[in-house]
Amino acid sequence: MSSPDPQVRAPRNNSTSPAIRGPVVAVTGAASGVGALLTERLAASGEIKQVVAIDERRGECAAAQWHILDVRDPAIAEKLRGADVVVHLALDLDLGSDTSARTAYNVRGTQTVLTAAAAAGVHRVVLCTSAMVYGALPDNELPLSEDAELRATAEATGVGDLLEIERLARRAPRAHPGLNVTVVRPAVLVGGTDTALTRYFESPRLLVVAGSRPAWQFCHVEDLVGALEYAVLEKVEGELAVGCDGWLEQEEVEELSGIRRMELPSAVALGAAARLHRIGLTPSPAGDLAYTMYPWVVSGSRLHDAGWRPQWTNEEVLAELLEEVSGRHTVVGRRLGRKDATAAGAAGATVALLGAAAVVRRARKVRRRI
Repeated sequence: MSSPDPQVRAPRNNSTSPAIRGPVVAVTGAASGVGALLTERLAASGEIKQVVAIDERRGECAAAQWHILDVRDPAIAEKLRGADVVVHLALDLDLGSDTSARTAYNVRGTQTVLTAAAAAGVHRVVLCTSAMVYGALPDNELPLSEDAELRATAEATGVGDLLEIERLARRAPRAHPGLNVTVVRPAVLVGGTDTALTRYFESPRLLVVAGSRPAWQFCHVEDLVGALEYAVLEKVEGELAVGCDGWLEQEEVEELSGIRRMELPSAVALGAAARLHRIGLTPSPAGDLAYTMYPWVVSGSRLHDAGWRPQWTNEEVLAELLEEVSGRHTVVGRRLGRKDATAAGAAGATVALLGAAAVVRRARKVRRRI
């Protein structure tokens, strides 16, 4: 991107602002969450000419030009006309969403945005998925490089949608020559977020599967916004992983959080999680447990090579997460206290897991006597 022409730049003591020659950036999902933070940041940047904000409701950024519509509406193509870059953040990853409706929204929305961007003459689309697409596997390298194989399956919350979005990202430049696609994959996202992984820290005990090797890497939303800004300004491109430097072992997490563990054999933990999800007592499928069992730490080398650095450490993000979830009580993904029925269901889930743990303990005692 070219910098402002020094011949037309106003003097420092002149109240007239020089014309900004940076890109026009459209942000979907701009009214809330990461989208709202990015919209505000770009609107305040001296390197951005204009921000076009798109959502189903108007957000609080007065400096942006707002368009109120569903991202699945083909009319979005007209709203993107004149934009240089589109950042697509209108995703539904809510634990409470109907799975089929969520997938229909996420996949169809991404398809529509990519097609509309190409039709409108946009030259770059930035998508945001998750480092979860690499999969949590016992033989994962520590850390994973950006070009590591995506070995996740669709068994965890929303991961199937993210894998399909990744497929659309790879296909788009071939289907629409001239359209570049950048994909940003954050680690465990923290900062006003609610996911199966953040709810893990709302439990009275941290469930640890025997024989597993967890490695925790976080990403603060402010660092994600900074990485997205780098992608918008074309300081870096391609497939990007973003997170804090390094990782925390499970023992470090327990020491820092002060939350004790509840250890269960793999068959018991996965079996109980699957049964509780199947009968509707918990929002998280058993596949979510893999991300608390095995490492999926990313290096973030491409962003680092471009000059980006995280402003938060894993320890700092964990401390903020613990402050955010203070006072919340969750068992196997189900929050207590919202409604009597919900509380009863969660209590049932508690009994199920604690009962399973008690059975395991009794079996161990019997074996010791023998």
